[in-house]
Amino acid sequence: PPLTAQLSLLLHPGEKGDRGERGMQGKFGKTGVAGSRGHTGPKGQKGSMGAPGERCKSHYAAFSVGRKKPLHSNDYYQTLIFDTEFVNLYDHFNMFTGKFYCYVPGIYYFSLNVHTWNQKETYLHIMRNGVEVVILYAQVSDRSIMQSQSVMLELREQDEVWVRLYKGERENAIFSDEYDTYITFSGHLIK
Repeated sequence: PPLTAQLSLLLHPGEKGDRGERGMQGKFGKTGVAGSRGHTGPKGQKGSMGAPGERCKSHYAAFSVGRKKPLHSNDYYQTLIFDTEFVNLYDHFNMFTGKFYCYVPGIYYFSLNVHTWNQKETYLHIMRNGVEVVILYAQVSDRSIMQSQSVMLELREQDEVWVRLYKGERENAIFSDEYDTYITFSGHLIK
């Protein structure tokens, strides 16, 4: 167009045209500086309870005790009280009462060893909750001997096991000499 028309267009622009199409995205700029840490959000709701865990797989119970003092029968039953503690796991065997108290139910193995007294009977029971379970017996003899008895018992919680000397219908005794341990009582959980 002539120069005068061009000048006229520059001095008197026309109406604004329509918006053009969006151009292509430019290149990404450099990473900016990290912003400051935001405020702590509100506490979330309590989660649901998880599945129950497995039962403890390792239970133990074991004791082994001894007696250095002899014991003679009299007109009532006597519980053997032990004065020597070899093993007493978790104190399940009470040294004052002479009784093993079951805290872990299961199958137990018990063993009793005594030294007989020459010219006297030896007559004992391993007891459970006041009931005679097995007997340890030796007849009168000119010679003293070591005598033993053992048994497996299925125990429930709070069962009690102990050794009882029979009352003296006949003279009945176990031997020891105050220095050595001739009498032992042991027990442990098998399963």
